[in-house]
Amino acid sequence: MSSSANQTPAPMSKTVVWLVCIMASIGFAFDIYELLMLPLILDSAIGSLTQGKMTPGSEDYIRWARTLFFVPAFVGGIFGLLGGYLTDYWGRRRVLTYSILLYAFAALAAGFTTNLYQLLLCRCLVFVGVCVEFVAAVAWLAELFSDPKQREKVLGFTQAFSSLGGILVAISAGLCAYLAQRQLVPAIYGVHEAWRYTLISGVIPALPLIFIRPFLPESPAWQIKKTAGTLKRPNILELFSPQLAKTTIVTTLMFAASYGIAFGAIQQLPQILKAPVGGHKEILAVGKAAVAEAKEKAAKEGQPELTEQQIKAIARTANDGAAAEVASMQEMGGLLGRVAFALVALLAITRRDLFRMFSWPALIFIPVFFWWISTSLQEESLETIRWGIFIAGFLTVAQFSFWGNYIPLVFPVHLRGTGESFAANIGGRIIGTFAAFLTLTLSESKPPNPAQIAVVGACVAGGYALVGAVLSFFLPEPGPEAEEA
Repeated sequence: MSSSANQTPAPMSKTVVWLVCIMASIGFAFDIYELLMLPLILDSAIGSLTQGKMTPGSEDYIRWARTLFFVPAFVGGIFGLLGGYLTDYWGRRRVLTYSILLYAFAALAAGFTTNLYQLLLCRCLVFVGVCVEFVAAVAWLAELFSDPKQREKVLGFTQAFSSLGGILVAISAGLCAYLAQRQLVPAIYGVHEAWRYTLISGVIPALPLIFIRPFLPESPAWQIKKTAGTLKRPNILELFSPQLAKTTIVTTLMFAASYGIAFGAIQQLPQILKAPVGGHKEILAVGKAAVAEAKEKAAKEGQPELTEQQIKAIARTANDGAAAEVASMQEMGGLLGRVAFALVALLAITRRDLFRMFSWPALIFIPVFFWWISTSLQEESLETIRWGIFIAGFLTVAQFSFWGNYIPLVFPVHLRGTGESFAANIGGRIIGTFAAFLTLTLSESKPPNPAQIAVVGACVAGGYALVGAVLSFFLPEPGPEAEEA
């Protein structure tokens, strides 16, 4: 064997280490920024792109809502699996760079779409980039830091910034609503629509990543084996070999369970709060106030009376901003959950116990919380809902960090990207996000019934959480290192 195969990677300078961590943190934040954007702009985008012909609760609206939730996730999962293979074949850094370029372009283009098919295409491209980026970034970080405790800290705390992305997209949606209402940004196609600016804002965090990441080091473990000619060619079928089949199947289904909790219930909260009939009175009051303000302004300035379409657009924009503000509490809880996980992960406990610390409370709390919403939406203040969704975010999002830390330890170097990609994309992005499809389908009604959405979400999320809790008894404990013999 070539002596290069036994090389010890040159230590990185402190500057490079910090730059790596900062860039990874921005990348993880941007991933979630894009993934959590759709629930905040869904109603407004469908209404605008169909000139108000599709309204919440109509058959066409529900069909497109399901399509925009599930098809991009499905496409992202399939192409993300290919991206995992290319991550093992071409290297971590190169695939990272190309994936960032892809979803930055798609995020920008999405804001200028003129029909639902264009929006669907752009969202598919965004999901492809995000799905590939996550897998490549986790493999890259896990291999850049060979010391186990340092690796745990880096993976734990950089992934905590994913929740910052969720907070930022909620803030961004509210800011874009404010700017659009006051026409403080350039019109797009002659109108000021908050959902377009929210979509376009997704390109901003990608700019530093595009310019800096190509100059950061490649994974030492991958590069040494590649140079020495000892890097095995990745083969997806090897994931189902006797040595890895249990690991692959259990991690994929448990990853799906974690995502299913989020997409089956938590991500449906904005739709519940701003439902035109039966939505939360405080959210709907914001839209009514915005319409009244716009009418008063038009009268003072001698402008023509607002059309029905303009009134609906103003109300939707204001309601989107109000619902986004409540949704931001989920990500505040998620951020705290990721930090808590990063700290707890340093303790000498089994991976099964580490997962159960968050998944078992989620199994109880989240179904009960959404069932409570279904019975008390009109009676309770938004403040109570804010704190409930904060706890739900804490318990659910911490599980996402678990998978980023765990999966690199159970697949060998030549299969690390492929294995991560299968679990994250087939499990999380396809099977997990299918929970949104289930909730929207099983709660279908005209007009939308927010109580029905909440109770169905409770059942769907509870079912996924139960699967994860049961499978935790079969979760393999990683060895000292997942490395080829």
